[in-house]
Amino acid sequence: MAEPHVTLDPYSLNPVEQKLRGPLEDQLSSALQAATTKITHQYDGQSVEQVTTMLLEQAKAGLHPDIAAGFNPDHEQLRHVAEEIVSRAN
Repeated sequence: MAEPHVTLDPYSLNPVEQKLRGPLEDQLSSALQAATTKITHQYDGQSVEQVTTMLLEQAKAGLHPDIAAGFNPDHEQLRHVAEEIVSRAN
């Protein structure tokens, strides 16, 4: 499975966020990759929807609370990562 990567839409960012876009994408991607690794190892037959929720919760847990509060990844893309985890386990 390819490692998930977070890309922020530059048109939805304020000027400060635009300046921090690269490091913020790196931090969000790192948290999501760590969550993916952890959930992959802990997977025990949960549904795709449960894994999607687990990924989001685990990724947010790895972020500063202020960043986590604003982290709202595309549900369909996060679900795709969950589907990969489930399909590889079966």
